Amino acid sequence: MLPLYRDPAFYQLLADSYARLLGQPLVPPTVPPADAARWLYETAPFAVLAHNTEPDPVFIYGNKAAQWRFGYSWDELTRLPSRLSAEAPNREARQQFLERVQRQGYEAGYNGVRITRSGQRFMIEEATLWQLFDTQGHLHGQAVIIPRTRDL
Repeated sequence: MLPLYRDPAFYQLLADSYARLLGQPLVPPTVPPADAARWLYETAPFAVLAHNTEPDPVFIYGNKAAQWRFGYSWDELTRLPSRLSAEAPNREARQQFLERVQRQGYEAGYNGVRITRSGQRFMIEEATLWQLFDTQGHLHGQAVIIPRTRDL
């Protein structure tokens, strides 16, 4: 099975759902379409994560910037329940954020505390979370862009 970072259909799901909901491209228009999925995974200067629709959602995608920031390899990250990216005291605020996105389709400007694999706390700033809806309206999960972080 092709990992999602190499799957053109998954890239289209990310990019198309983002563009539909936010009215702007996920990848800069200067990046050639044939290179967009690779650019997003390998080169993007911001973190992108996605989780599935399981009752306890698991990350299904994390670009290199996200892997570096959270301290996980692809294989580790894509087995991690997304709730574990926040410390227990911060999980309720994270859950409320996710529920708002379910109702509204997306939310921009989110700030919150997250935790690395090694237990280091950091702040995500100006994050945008959106629903991953395909063109038929089926929900595949949620994705987030984290443009900035800072150590705490």
